[in-house]
Amino acid sequence: MSRFSALPISWPVILEHEDLILAPLRYTHRKQWFEVRRRNHDWLQPWEATDPTGNHQAMSYPAMVRAHNRDGAAGVSYPWAIFKNSRSDKKDQLVGQMIAAPVLWGSMRTTTLGYWVDQTYAGQNIVPRSVALATDYLLTRVGLHRIEINIVPDNAASLRVVEKLGLRSEGIRKDYIHINGTWRDHESFAITRDELPPGGLLSRLT
Repeated sequence: MSRFSALPISWPVILEHEDLILAPLRYTHRKQWFEVRRRNHDWLQPWEATDPTGNHQAMSYPAMVRAHNRDGAAGVSYPWAIFKNSRSDKKDQLVGQMIAAPVLWGSMRTTTLGYWVDQTYAGQNIVPRSVALATDYLLTRVGLHRIEINIVPDNAASLRVVEKLGLRSEGIRKDYIHINGTWRDHESFAITRDELPPGGLLSRLT
């Protein structure tokens, strides 16, 4: 079962499905976040977005949390951490992040999903469920019309995610996003509210 515990465009938003939780990062998650990012540096670096000017200054952790909460409250993004609930020790384990941004309103009502996951938890259906949970919420509760995901064509793990979920390919975008120091082509995948199955995107994983 999944549970939506917030009204549309209300922040913080917490989404749950079985042992999976999408929730905002808090200051208390700092130690977990740095540990996961440090341990996964080599795993994530090939797919990380970079600043083509080379002038990007990384935010401090507190500044990142404040920015996420500000943008979430303003309805311009939905920045979640991905947690796996450990029923044995009653502690939620931080296993990744997902962000829907930017959220465009007006006549478009669309957003782009991006995510990363701890290599330890790769292949455990965490990302497909997270994408499905967020997509169902954004399309049915927030009232967006369209969600897209852009993937570097040789990122096999991410391609498996959209394949599992049955997202529609919209083709290749040439030199679309600056990734790991260079402009990379991306294949774009999308789903609209009208394309959701009756049980939502999560139903495609059961």
